[in-house]
Amino acid sequence: MRTLGVAASATFLAMVAFTTPLATLVSTAASLHSGTGGQAWILSSMSVGLAVALLVTGAVGDDYGRRRMLVAGAVVLAVTSAAGALAPTTLVLVLARIGQGIGAAAVISCSLGLIGHTYPAGPERMRATGVWGASVGAGIAAGPLVMGWLAGTVGWRAGFWLLAAGSLALVVTGRVLLTECRAQTPRRVDLVGALLLAGGLVALLSGLVEGRLHWGPAAIALLVAAVVLVAGFVRWERRVREPMLDLTLFRRPAFVSSVAAAFATGAGVIGLMSFSPAFLQRALGASMPQAATLLLAWSGTSAVVALLARRLPAAFSVRYRLVASLLVVAAGLALLSGLGPDASVLDLLPGMLVAGVGSGVLNAALGQIAVASVPVGQSSVGSGANNTARYVGGALGVTIVAMLAAHDSPAALVSGWDAAAVVTAALSAAGALAVLATGLRARRAVAAVPA
Repeated sequence: MRTLGVAASATFLAMVAFTTPLATLVSTAASLHSGTGGQAWILSSMSVGLAVALLVTGAVGDDYGRRRMLVAGAVVLAVTSAAGALAPTTLVLVLARIGQGIGAAAVISCSLGLIGHTYPAGPERMRATGVWGASVGAGIAAGPLVMGWLAGTVGWRAGFWLLAAGSLALVVTGRVLLTECRAQTPRRVDLVGALLLAGGLVALLSGLVEGRLHWGPAAIALLVAAVVLVAGFVRWERRVREPMLDLTLFRRPAFVSSVAAAFATGAGVIGLMSFSPAFLQRALGASMPQAATLLLAWSGTSAVVALLARRLPAAFSVRYRLVASLLVVAAGLALLSGLGPDASVLDLLPGMLVAGVGSGVLNAALGQIAVASVPVGQSSVGSGANNTARYVGGALGVTIVAMLAAHDSPAALVSGWDAAAVVTAALSAAGALAVLATGLRARRAVAAVPA
């Protein structure tokens, strides 16, 4: 229970940090005189740090100590949160947010890795990953409410100080309550692979952020560089004796399902929900507290449902939970479309609730399959790969939604939101079909083996 408590609390803290700008962007931008480009980077910079470091920190945690890596990540999160609180310019805040992402990456990958090591496959792990999934939803729910209230009463910098204090508390509890665990046969750090992957993901996410502003030469050059670096990473991982990511994992249907479902989660529901506070305020005239409360209908529901997901029948396998929950999410996102010119905030409530139910089951199932889809001793790698796919998908999803929905007039915003809701619903449904197809292919392969 100590491990689960620390792991869930750590993930909750990371999610609060991730959602902070959703509630504080207006006051932060006014304080730092951030332009449109600066605001886009404030919103997206932590995703860059997360995507870059999730797989790397997971691999290092597996080989050299998951407790050690989680505590180190909490230290980084504390220092960079304090740097964000003191940031005098937009650039310094963006760099601090990237640092927060790197620290949070170690916290997330190794918290789930610790759960995978501590709880054996079966009902115990299902319950534990349900709690972990609930902490994801709870952090997303609490972040905008708490940080929005602090921004409105004390100032946006107070939220960063609160994150710094929470991170220091995590350092202490991690050192006191967690027991160290690592793979029985540690591998050497794949430094070249880590640099190639980090460079490729930085270029990819930076290109997507720039693309939201203008698809000019800089955005295209960054995306080309991303393709080259990721291709170099794949080539290197195939040749090196002890790769950071064993590419043969992609021959495992469960691993492919884990990555595909996580990517669809990011591209679908996370992409649309990340834009929802801005849409609610600019198109429907909602206040920030109203927007945060409506977002709570999605994230709070997902937290409760994730806790209840362990009560689903054991015959309902994790793969089919992924398929069913992605389809429910798709239905919820579809319900968010079709808004008329006189739409109100409450018109979005049914879709938010349905998407929240699907997201709750989805988060619990993703936590379960992330550690079950990799060999024993690589649970943090499984977590890192799963969450990397989630945040890369999220960056793509936010870019698609911004391209469709970011307009100046409220009427154009509503029309663009409708299109974005339909597209993200289609991406979620496509993810469900991809997971289903992976499972069917695995069954056929088994059936084809001679008895």
